[in-house]
Amino acid sequence: MEKFRLSNFERPFLLLYFLIIVLSAILFAGCSSTMPVGKEVAMERTSFSFNQNDHPYDIFPEYRIVPGDILDVLFQIRTWTQKEQFKIAIDYTIDVKFIYAHELNESQRVRPDGKITLPYIGDVFVLGMTVDELTKELQNKYKDILNIPELYIEIPEFRSIIKELKADLHTAPRGLSRLTTVRPDGYATFPSIGDVFVAGKTIPEVSKILNEGYQQRLPDLHCDLFLEKHSGSSIYVVGQVAKPGSFEISRPITIMEALSLAGGKIPGAKLNSIFVIRRHDKTMVATRVNLENTLAFTNNSKFFFLQPNDIVYVPQTWISQAAEVARNIADMIFFRGWGLGFSWELHNAGPDDNVSF
Repeated sequence: MEKFRLSNFERPFLLLYFLIIVLSAILFAGCSSTMPVGKEVAMERTSFSFNQNDHPYDIFPEYRIVPGDILDVLFQIRTWTQKEQFKIAIDYTIDVKFIYAHELNESQRVRPDGKITLPYIGDVFVLGMTVDELTKELQNKYKDILNIPELYIEIPEFRSIIKELKADLHTAPRGLSRLTTVRPDGYATFPSIGDVFVAGKTIPEVSKILNEGYQQRLPDLHCDLFLEKHSGSSIYVVGQVAKPGSFEISRPITIMEALSLAGGKIPGAKLNSIFVIRRHDKTMVATRVNLENTLAFTNNSKFFFLQPNDIVYVPQTWISQAAEVARNIADMIFFRGWGLGFSWELHNAGPDDNVSF
């Protein structure tokens, strides 16, 4: 059998042919995993399954008050509004004037028990009565005492609570207001009401509680509640990053932005196995996110968005057990309000992840 031989003239062409094949394969492989210049790729947005439909990713679904928040209470005194009935309340001043027995005239302030004391008849419960109702009540009580029990009622002072409130509040350019800080026990103190537990509630929920409380004391009083300063919109980035810790956020951000806040990854960080941990009811739910896929900017790449109190854990090795994630987090830092008594779940964020439980 004759051996196949190449001439000195043919050898360079064959070598060039193989080089072209190798370079083509490299270029083809590169085009399949990177985004070509000038091409636009639509990037989807995602989060945990139980939060995906709650609200657009651009803003927080809701803000719940936490210790350290500063609340601004703006009071409005609506004395100009007409009431269907004027009813006597605690601390109102009542003048009882007798037409034919001036010596019995009395000026009484309604006591906390809702009563006033008058000559000959003693205590009379007046709380919640209208002027007409009280007039008829007193005429009936005095008919056996006086020959002509003609009398009338005047209420010269019925806004003493408002006066005390005005004296207690600071006058601001926008009206009567008071700043109050939510204490570590979750309570905040409000004028004329006292301590109210506000932690974990939304601003509208607390506003409703306050207005119901003020309505019982003074129907003319209304308050609006504002969040002056928040301290609860934070995320935590731990693991293989340059500056692990907590970071305040004013809007939902992606994992990529969170890593930049933490100074970026350090050598050894496993970007294809980043964990995001979020509390859902009484369960700590962890999901694995492949950031390398996101950075490839392919058609199936997705930006994962974070919410306040999320933990981003960048591991150094592949982790498959939910309990292992919990142990690693507990070894690094203890998070406010995140007890280890919660049950843990570990979910997949992509089809390439294999998780054992």
